[in-house]
Amino acid sequence: MALLLLKEHLSPSRLIQNGSLGHSVVAAVQRTALLSIYSRKYVVIRSFGSRAVIFDHKQYQNSSTCHFSTSIQPGRLCWEGSSHAILLNKLEVALKNHQVDEAWESFSDFKKLYGFPEVSFVHMLITELSYSSNPHWLRKASDLVLLILNEKSDMLQPDILTKLSLSLARSQIPSPATKILRSMLEKEVLPSMDVLLLVVLHLVKTEIGTHLASNFLVQICEFFRRLSANKSNRVKLMKPDTMIFNLVLDACVRFKLSFKGQQIMELMAQTGVVADAHSIVIISQIHEMNGQRDEIKKYKPYINQLSAPFICHYRQFYDSLLKLHFKFDDIGAATELVWDFCRYQESVPVQRDWKDSEKTYLVPIGSHNIKSALKLQIQPALLQKDSVLKAEAKQELVMFRNGKLVLSNKALAKLISGYKKVGNISELSKVLFRIQKESCSLRGSSLCSDVIDACIHLGWLEIAHDILDDMEAGGAPMGHNTYMSLLKAYSKGNMLREAKALLKQMRKAGLAMNLCDEMVNDTALYMNRSSFTGKSDLAESFAQEMREEEKVIPSMVYEINSSIYFFCKAKMIEDAIKTYRKMQVIKIQPTLQTFSNLVYGYSSLGMYRDITILWGDIKRNMEGGNLVVSKDLYEYLLMNFLQGGYFERVMEVIGLMEERGMYTDKWMYRCEFLKHHKNLYRNLKASEARTDAQRNRLRYVLAFRKWAGIV
Repeated sequence: MALLLLKEHLSPSRLIQNGSLGHSVVAAVQRTALLSIYSRKYVVIRSFGSRAVIFDHKQYQNSSTCHFSTSIQPGRLCWEGSSHAILLNKLEVALKNHQVDEAWESFSDFKKLYGFPEVSFVHMLITELSYSSNPHWLRKASDLVLLILNEKSDMLQPDILTKLSLSLARSQIPSPATKILRSMLEKEVLPSMDVLLLVVLHLVKTEIGTHLASNFLVQICEFFRRLSANKSNRVKLMKPDTMIFNLVLDACVRFKLSFKGQQIMELMAQTGVVADAHSIVIISQIHEMNGQRDEIKKYKPYINQLSAPFICHYRQFYDSLLKLHFKFDDIGAATELVWDFCRYQESVPVQRDWKDSEKTYLVPIGSHNIKSALKLQIQPALLQKDSVLKAEAKQELVMFRNGKLVLSNKALAKLISGYKKVGNISELSKVLFRIQKESCSLRGSSLCSDVIDACIHLGWLEIAHDILDDMEAGGAPMGHNTYMSLLKAYSKGNMLREAKALLKQMRKAGLAMNLCDEMVNDTALYMNRSSFTGKSDLAESFAQEMREEEKVIPSMVYEINSSIYFFCKAKMIEDAIKTYRKMQVIKIQPTLQTFSNLVYGYSSLGMYRDITILWGDIKRNMEGGNLVVSKDLYEYLLMNFLQGGYFERVMEVIGLMEERGMYTDKWMYRCEFLKHHKNLYRNLKASEARTDAQRNRLRYVLAFRKWAGIV
C-alpha cells in the first residue's frame, strides 16, 4: 500500500513543476510514512526527467523531516530495476549460504512483486528445501511445487521433483510426496524404478502411506498397460519391477489390507511382472487372510521341486497353508503337509543355480479350468541379493530351527485338537511317533511323553492312556515317569479301576515291581513328582487352543466363500448369488470376504446397480454388529459407486469413512470423477432441475465436487 501511495504522490503530474520539486513532495512523503519493507539503506525512486530522488531510511527514522538528494544522475534508474536485482542477489546469497529462512523470505518478496524468478533460482530454492530435515520447509517446498505445476507445469525438471518426493516420503509426509509422483506420471516422466523403489520403501512404513503407494501403483500399472496396448517405445521404462510390488504387498499384509493386496497381486499378473520367492510367500499370506486355500495350494508343487536349502525361505508359506488346513478342519491335509516339510532335513548353505532360478512357471488366479483366467509368472528359486524386503513374519505354526522346519507347540495343539475332534486317537499316535522320529517338532525325542503329560494336565486321561498304549504297541513304550504321571492322575481322580489296570500294565512292562494295588489310594507317594509342579508350555498351548476354538469361524463359511470366490472369478455371478442366498437360508453369517468377493464379481461385469443393492445387505450386517467393513473394501465400494454415478451412495460411504477416521485419497477419487463425469451438471442450477430425482442427484454431485475440491 505504501508503494502505491508513493508512486501516486511522486508521479510527474504531482511532483514536477517548472523543472523543480515543489513543497508538496515533502508533505506527500511525510503523509505516506515511507518505510522500506526490504531493510535497505537506500531506495531509488523512479527518476523524473534528469533528476533522481534518493531517500535515506535511517535519516527518516531519526527525523520528521526527509532529506533528498536532487543531484543529476547519469542514466535512468527505476524502482522495479533496483529492487529486482537486490532481491535476486539476496536470494542467491541466502541459498549459497544455506540460509533457508532468508531465502524463503526473499523469494516470497520477489514473487509478490514480479512473479516467479528465473528457473535456476526456483530450482536452487526447491533443492535447498528438499535437503532440509524440517517438515515445515518440506511442506513449503511441496506447496510451491504443486503451485508451479498448476501455473507453469514445464518450469520444473524431473530430477527436482524426484528429490523432493523422496525427501517427503522419508520424512513421513506421504500425501504431498504421492501428489508429486502423480503429477510426474501425468507428464510421463516417472523417476527410474530404482529411485521409485526408495520412495515406496519409505511410504509403506505407515498405513496411510501404504494406501497411497498401493493406489499409485495401480495408476502406474494402468498407464503401463495403455502404453503396451499402443506399442510405445517407452513401455519398458514405465514397467514397475518385482521389488516395488513386494514392498506394497508386504505392507498390505502388515496393515491387514487383504482385499487391496488381492488387487495388487492380480495387477502383477496383468502387467507381466515375475513373482520371486519373496512374492510367493507374501501372496500366500494374502490368500491366507482371504481364506483362499485352493489358491495357495497351486504354488506347492513348484516349491516341492526346490532343493532343501531353499525351503527355509518358504517357512511362512507352509505356515499360511497349514493355518488354512486347520481353518477348513482338514486334519488329513494338515498331516500330509507336515510330512512334506519333514522331508527337508539337510542343513547346508544356500547354493544358487541360476539356470534353475530363472525357470518361470505360470500359476492361474482362479480355477485351472477357466480359459480366460489370469496367470501369474513365478520363479520360486529366485532370491534377489539386493532385495530391500528383509522383514520376517511372526513364527506361529511352522518354525525354522537348526536347518529344519519344525512344528511349534501351537501347531501341535491344533493337530492334536483336530484328531481329538474326529475321535481318531490311534492315527494321532502314529503321527506323533513319526514327528518325533523325524525331529519335526521343537520337543524332539520327548514329544510323545510331553504330549501325554499335557493331556494329563488338561484332564484328558483317556486320550493320554490311549496314546501310551499305542506307543507301547508300536514298540516305542514310554518311560517310567510318564506311567507314574498317569497313575497319579487316576489316583487323584478316584478312578481306581483305571489305576489298577494301568498298574497291571506297568508290572507287565517291568516298571512297577515295588507297587501293590493298595498303594494306588495313597496319593502322597506321588506328590513330590516334579512334573506336577506346574502346567507345561505345551499344556498351556492346548488350553489356549481350546479358548480360541470358541471364537473360530465355522469351516463351512470358508468352504462357501471359496465357492463364491470361484464363481466370481469365472464371471458366473448368478451362481455366486445363489450360493450367497443359500448361506442366508441356513443361517450362516456372511463375512468380510463374502461381501468382498461379491462386490468384485459385480464390478468385473460393470453391474454397479447390483452393488448398491448388495450395499444394503452390508449395512444391515454392520448395524447388527455382525460385520466390520475394512478400509480397502470401503474404498472399492466408493470407486464403483463413482463409476456408476451413484452419488448419494458415494457421499454415504465417504461419511462412514470419515466417521471411522479413515484416510481418503481425494486425488484418486477426483481423477475417477473427472474421467467419467467431468461435465456432469457443471452449469445446472438447482432451480433448473426438472424432477425431484434430478434435483436430489444434483445436490449429491455438488457435495462431492465440494468435498473433492473440483471447481
